[in-house]
Parts: sequence; structure tokens; C-alpha cells
Amino acid sequence: MGRKDASTIKLPVDQYRKQIGKQDYKKTKPILRATKLKAEAKKTAIGIKEVGLVLAAILALLLAFYAFFYLRLSTDVDPDLEGDED
Repeated sequence: MGRKDASTIKLPVDQYRKQIGKQDYKKTKPILRATKLKAEAKKTAIGIKEVGLVLAAILALLLAFYAFFYLRLSTDVDPDLEGDED
């Protein structure tokens, strides 16, 4: 009995959502597609931090490799050079 009147009244939130939806439909499909592509590209792009971290890791690995062989080869003494004192 009183239900018909209650169903015709819309909440302000629902009206606001409907207005926002209408604004999105006013945009053309190419504009929406371009906006989506820009957002996706920005999300998946490699940043400066990631590139810097990768370069730092490679540099640290090369430095450790070089230090390992430098210390290993510098401690080996050639016995022929020191044994000729007689």
C-alpha cells in the first residue's frame, strides 16, 4: 500500500552515481580506450629505481668477482723466483 511511494524516492547517492555514469557515456570510445592504455602503460612501465637497482646489483657482482680473483691470484707466490738464492 505505501510501498509504491517508497520505491519512487531515490537516495542522493544513487542519483550521484547515475550522473557520474552519464558523464562517462558522453565520452567517446577512442578517448576512453586511450585513457585506459595510458593508465596501463604507466602501471607496467619500468621506473628509474628498478633500473638503478639492477645496474647496482650487476656492478656489485662484477666487483665481487674481480675481488675474488684478485685476492686469489695475488697470494700465490711463484716458487721459482724465491728459490734461486744459492
